[in-house]
Amino acid sequence: MAETERPQLYLITPPVLDLEIFPDHLAKLLDSAEIACIRLALSSRDEDLIARSADALREVAHARDVALVVENHVLLVDRLGLDGVHLTGSRNNLRKLRTELGTDAIIGAYCGTTRHDGLNAAEAGADYVAFGPINAGTLGDGSTAEFDLFQWWSEMIEVPVVAEGGLTPELVAQFGPVTDFFGIGAEIWSADDPSAALKTLLAPLG
Repeated sequence: MAETERPQLYLITPPVLDLEIFPDHLAKLLDSAEIACIRLALSSRDEDLIARSADALREVAHARDVALVVENHVLLVDRLGLDGVHLTGSRNNLRKLRTELGTDAIIGAYCGTTRHDGLNAAEAGADYVAFGPINAGTLGDGSTAEFDLFQWWSEMIEVPVVAEGGLTPELVAQFGPVTDFFGIGAEIWSADDPSAALKTLLAPLG
């Protein structure tokens, strides 16, 4: 990726949503910033809750031509009219999943801090891979996806890469030249004004 290209923005929802207010918060954010994709990343495994959340967010996202993918729940993609799936666990069936969902569906894969996992996902047909956290304090074990990994990936691999996990303005400035997307979630949702928090976070990009 050329250093002159500004990374696109990839929103990650909070793990728990208040469907009475979050769709409005999301709409305001989408109207204030150019967002490429939203990941519905609920901690609940209740498919009814996930489906109701997806329905509410899809209406907001698709009205603004923003893609919506769901975390891990592959069977809900077609059923709910979503744009794809983001895999956080096993990627062993990714090639088969690509066949089942078709070429138009978005399939993303979280690959932690491991180049090998990223390459396997890319070769199996992932549309993007995500590495993280890029901030050492985000995971309990202190592991991080290092700058060198993104630099190598951006120079050698065509499949887009997402940097996520504990973003700060300083990390945005550092990783901006070597990532295609910033995955942004917890960094802004706890703020009183998520749009303002996003603007502050991305200020180094100009």
